[in-house]
Amino acid sequence: MPKLRIGVLFGGRSGEHEVSLLSAASVLKAIDPKKYEVIPIGITKEGRWVTSSDAERLLSGESMTPRLLRAGDPQTTAPAAVLAKGESIIVPPVPARNKTGSLVPFETQGSPAHHALSVDVIFPVLHGTFGEDGTIQGLFELAGIAYVGSGVLGSATGMDKDVMKRLFASAKLPIPKHITFLRGDWEASPKKIISRIEAALKYPLFVKPANLGSSVGISKAHDRKELGPAIELAAGYDRKIVVEQGVGGKRGKARELEVAVLGNDKPEASVVGEVVPIKEFYDYEAKYLSEGSDLIIPAKLTRQQTKQVQQMAIAAFQACDCSGLARVDFLLEPETKGGKAGRIYLNEINTLPGFTAISMYPKLWAASGVPYSELIDRLIQLAIERRSEKDRTNYSR
Repeated sequence: MPKLRIGVLFGGRSGEHEVSLLSAASVLKAIDPKKYEVIPIGITKEGRWVTSSDAERLLSGESMTPRLLRAGDPQTTAPAAVLAKGESIIVPPVPARNKTGSLVPFETQGSPAHHALSVDVIFPVLHGTFGEDGTIQGLFELAGIAYVGSGVLGSATGMDKDVMKRLFASAKLPIPKHITFLRGDWEASPKKIISRIEAALKYPLFVKPANLGSSVGISKAHDRKELGPAIELAAGYDRKIVVEQGVGGKRGKARELEVAVLGNDKPEASVVGEVVPIKEFYDYEAKYLSEGSDLIIPAKLTRQQTKQVQQMAIAAFQACDCSGLARVDFLLEPETKGGKAGRIYLNEINTLPGFTAISMYPKLWAASGVPYSELIDRLIQLAIERRSEKDRTNYSR
């Protein structure tokens, strides 16, 4: 039986390009070459699809460590240099063995470097815009290719913090108080927006672009003086801005809890982990550039709290119609002065979380008895399972 051809797709046009490179390097290093024929596929920051004989060597090299991550600096992030000068251009992938897709590859003339690439499963390690927002997933659906992770709907809802929160609220899951507004409304009347925020929420506030990940564009505003610049920053990344009331308020910082979810129609939850950020909250720098943030696995919770968080994680996964994988993040209020446990709030879901060997998602599953290489196997099988289920559906009479 021939090996499955797995296309590992990385890079992309989002602000999380460099994070994607790190995740892809870890996947390519851990995936079993005895089981799979692995095809590295890159997307440059300009949106060019490239494949190169150098990609696998550079992406799986020992030099690829989180310490090399410097946003926008391809010289210190080896795979970024590959994408910057990649020569072999490909058209989007097509199925290797089935012809059910409606995306027919076009024929090209000229250089033999231009070709369609056939694969059995795509493993997208694309974070952020154009990678986990449903856009690339729509392309895979058109092509009829099995792919790891959520579909178009799950990816889109998991990316948009405004729509995500509406679905969580509909599922009666506790979420922090928040409001959403458009960049255009802020630009037209900033005083009106600030008044609306201050009437509905109490400081400190978290200001976020609705559609982005890895804490890019997120900042904490302790007062009105910090609120305006925080909104300006978020508005640079999306047309929708979400402002949330900080959980815990003046009582103290909330505990940041995370759960990994794996599966399709019957998802499972991992043990619960806790992030203790070196900075005031787990922002982009704390995640990828600075040392000192602690990951506590398992989190120090009561048995009841652990069960509650795991059940909420699965409910959030299902509320957003996710599949394959997701990391679900929570905020736990500080205890009261009387020692009463704080309330647990669902913060957000991440449908394509960081996937380096030291990222929280694989670490949580490793602590739950699923090592990194086995996790990759299970995700590939879930992708094939989901494609088989899709192929049962009739699209014409």
